[in-house]
Amino acid sequence: MRSIFPSSSSSSSLRQNRFLAILLAIILAFSTILAGCHGSEKSAQSFAVPENFDESKPVTITFWAKNDTNKNQTAVYKKAIEDFEKLYPNITVNMKLYTDYQKIYSDIITNIATGTTPDVAITYPDHIASYLAGENVVMPLNELMADEKYGLGGSELKYDGPNQDELVEAFLDEGIIAGTQYALPFMRSTEALYINETLVNKLGYTVPDVVTWDWIWEVSQKAVEQKNPDGTYALNNQKVLIPFIYKSTDNMLITLLKQQNAGYSDETGKVEIFNDTTRADLEEIAGYTGDGAFSTFKVSGYPANFLNASQTLFAVDSTAGATWMGADAPLSDIAEDAKTEFVTAVRPVPQVDEENIEMISQGPSLAIFSKDDPQQVLAAWLFSQYLLTNEVQLGYAKTEGYLPVTHKALESAEYQDYLAKAGSDNDEHYSVKIDAAKLLLDHLDDTFTTPVFNGSMSLRSAAGELVEDVVKSVRRKIPVDDAYFDDLFSKVSTLYHLDQTSPAASGVTLNRNLGPMPASSTALLGILVLVWIGIAIYIWKSGLLKEKKR
Repeated sequence: MRSIFPSSSSSSSLRQNRFLAILLAIILAFSTILAGCHGSEKSAQSFAVPENFDESKPVTITFWAKNDTNKNQTAVYKKAIEDFEKLYPNITVNMKLYTDYQKIYSDIITNIATGTTPDVAITYPDHIASYLAGENVVMPLNELMADEKYGLGGSELKYDGPNQDELVEAFLDEGIIAGTQYALPFMRSTEALYINETLVNKLGYTVPDVVTWDWIWEVSQKAVEQKNPDGTYALNNQKVLIPFIYKSTDNMLITLLKQQNAGYSDETGKVEIFNDTTRADLEEIAGYTGDGAFSTFKVSGYPANFLNASQTLFAVDSTAGATWMGADAPLSDIAEDAKTEFVTAVRPVPQVDEENIEMISQGPSLAIFSKDDPQQVLAAWLFSQYLLTNEVQLGYAKTEGYLPVTHKALESAEYQDYLAKAGSDNDEHYSVKIDAAKLLLDHLDDTFTTPVFNGSMSLRSAAGELVEDVVKSVRRKIPVDDAYFDDLFSKVSTLYHLDQTSPAASGVTLNRNLGPMPASSTALLGILVLVWIGIAIYIWKSGLLKEKKR
């Protein structure tokens, strides 16, 4: 009779096979870990455009937009939705308005986890790069744009939308992330320097066509030098005077570094901002803050309010904020008795080299979010394109100092007539607003954008944090020296996780080899592999000992 128990030789063979299986499993597991930690990054998803849009099927899409509390902008959105729904009666567009792009970003990040993102949102490429860290969150637009029927200028569109050549190429390129188009430009703006020319002239200066940093610091310092016996400033006879206020301090430092050809980040996402030029710039900002010549929006308040009350000479804000700027600003929200009369000049932001102007290009873009139903995605795409028609583009541009993003709108007789009527009223044709739009139009070739990658938004926030911390520290009488900057760089790097930033440009780079792993990572994983092999050997030997004791 054959024994049902294995012989000693077969038992030994089983133990060997079991050990080899365990060892192989460990090696495979760690190979997977190694590949996962440093393999190729996710590829962009593709989208097959439906052959036809099914107009018999009701479709509801959500649209998240920012209107900056401007009722005229809200009216443009509402009319665009109403007109679009007349063209496509089966599509219902539900709009949700925000007053802050950061809030849109936060809500989208929250909704990614629950699968309840909007269909279309007005957002920024930096934000989109963060959304792309998720799986199939944002739709790539390349196939949609190129589709003969429903793409840009497509044959089946029920409206006169722009073809790709009619979009300003530089604006369109801003929506390319890791080689894939993820955003359409909606409006474009830049930053402008709004100047109380009356006070500048009173100091004995003439506003140049291009303001340099040296000039603006000189004038700002002189503005606070003299006071009346009662403690008020001699220049404006008021208790408050902050000569120079910058709203977006992230743009301030980014632009200053660009003008100096200094490091911020490269196209792969490598962080370069913590350098000697940044330190020198922050030291200069600290010095003028200490003199009372400079402050920021976050520290002191909205620059337009100080400008309109003649409590500042220089206010830097977006061209999109032009209707808040100036003595006759239609959206000025300070008390009537606080308003003052003065001449407002609009200039490019301060420059390092007046012969080589550098201005940041910014402004909202349109992103479409992935959905299970291709017809719903196509409906969202049709609506997004409709927002690029002349009627919407011109209507929205007239509400602020924004620039339309299509050549068709920019070159239209209606837009040219709008620009020509600057100053004819203090509403639609408010001179400062149109001057701000012309500023960008005249300097399109002088604008730049920053690299976009998963983490670029954090880097942008870190740039602003550096300036804000310095200004706050000076005002709190904290010594700003070498030790302070060493600590500040370390603190900000950690706060925004820049010490953990991957050199990868985005989570959607197409099959890009990331190169060898860092030596420390390789060593750590190697140690872990050895530990698990040791455990396996221990288990195997323990089995042998138990066998011997039988």
